[in-house]
Amino acid sequence: MAFISKDFRSPGETWIKTEGGWERSKVLECGGKRKRHHSEGSSSYQDAGSDSSEDDAVMPPHYHITIRCTREIAGFNGLSEAVKRLDFRRSVRDRKRFHYICAFLLLVSNKGIASLPGSAQRQLLQMVEEVASHVNDSQQHPNVLRGLALKLEHIVSQENQKCWGKPLGSTYLWKEHMATIKRIQRVASQIEIREPDPEAKPKLHELPEECVREIILCIADHRDLESAAEAWETMAKLVSEQRIWRELTRFHFNQRQIHTILDLDKFKQMGEIKDWKQIYHQLRRTYGVNDDYQFAEVLALCRSCCCLFWPSDGHPCIVDQSPDYKQRLEEAGGQLALAQPVPPAQFLKYFSL
Repeated sequence: MAFISKDFRSPGETWIKTEGGWERSKVLECGGKRKRHHSEGSSSYQDAGSDSSEDDAVMPPHYHITIRCTREIAGFNGLSEAVKRLDFRRSVRDRKRFHYICAFLLLVSNKGIASLPGSAQRQLLQMVEEVASHVNDSQQHPNVLRGLALKLEHIVSQENQKCWGKPLGSTYLWKEHMATIKRIQRVASQIEIREPDPEAKPKLHELPEECVREIILCIADHRDLESAAEAWETMAKLVSEQRIWRELTRFHFNQRQIHTILDLDKFKQMGEIKDWKQIYHQLRRTYGVNDDYQFAEVLALCRSCCCLFWPSDGHPCIVDQSPDYKQRLEEAGGQLALAQPVPPAQFLKYFSL
């Protein structure tokens, strides 16, 4: 029997109907307001940037997580709510966050989307569709979109082999997913990179070697360096320079790690002239490359309030909101606002997948 009257033990949640379905108001308060679904007796929300009077009331995207459960603290981290509160879908069009979001989507796809709750499945597929729309509009990173589309196709073929040829779960939900996946695959197959304006000046091959060298020095992935060397013989000559690989080695590894590798016999025999490309690959095989350097912006975890947030947006921290807590922390000799970077693999560990 339904319990109609108010329950003093749980006041309940405030829900708002949006174009994407029903959502809790505490989820909508982060990262701007989504457009509310037009219905009788309800007004419509505008985007956060459309009304300056609403900007002050909008909180930056953040999500409080439970690191570990104790007898006093019991919590559950929901992937669907985290994705909404951190505004992942809108962050796809942020060039600093694009690769982080795509790496997260690829990791979730490898674990299996079908094992997630229905709301999380819908959110993730909407994010992939947003990636397809962004790639089609920006004409950049089509290989990322094709990789996600192939992964979705593999997931669908696996699910169709289960339970007498049908995936487990809601039939209506899977029909909706299949329609979304078909739209993504159609965009991925039809996308064409438009040629630049032939009258545009200057072109890359017209730049002096000094400018091209500075561009190459900004590349932080050895695979991109090798691809650039295959694309143009001038770049191949510049990539073969020892300075390029020396700077890449110093960017990814500290002096202690470099000296440890240089003390090996095969590198001592090189003498004063070192092969920094070989040294880099030896360091990469020994220590690995930090994932944080592959992304322009990485989610951060505030150690004071256990909150995930984007560093460029900040978050409402207890240290800033409570002067007494800040004073007690300073008297105890603690450090203020410690933020720990959270790569995509670490982000998924906070949820039971």
